Amino acid sequence: MAQSLAVKRLQKEFLDLSRHPPELCSAGPLEEDMFTWQGVVIGPQGSPYEGGIFSLEIVFPATYPLNPPQVQFSTPIYHPNVNESGCIGLDLLTSKWVPTCTVSQVLLAICAMLVDPSPHDFLDPEIANVFLKDRPRFDIQARKWTEEYAM
Repeated sequence: MAQSLAVKRLQKEFLDLSRHPPELCSAGPLEEDMFTWQGVVIGPQGSPYEGGIFSLEIVFPATYPLNPPQVQFSTPIYHPNVNESGCIGLDLLTSKWVPTCTVSQVLLAICAMLVDPSPHDFLDPEIANVFLKDRPRFDIQARKWTEEYAM
């Protein structure tokens, strides 16, 4: 029962995303599996990620939307809120999740995180330290990774 509700919700969200894609992002199911999606986020203008194309893996639980999807970068990214496995530290995907949240909102939150990392959700202490203590060095390294892995 819960799974069929999740599938209906995901079908509706995919239709909405297709009709009204959010700026700089997109997502959709992989083949026939409504619970596994591929997402893409374009690095926002003015950020060290500008112009990069970052792929995301989005896996929805059978209990979606009561529980959040698992979202992680499949493209390497130098960011304090992303660990080396691509896992994302974003409160919207954990403690701040609400069932009314949509895939579009998650994608937009990830775009916002690229412009403005959250100091409360750092997953990589080393990158976080560079971000907090030497922002120019952080920007150079993030740009270098973007050019190497996302362009």
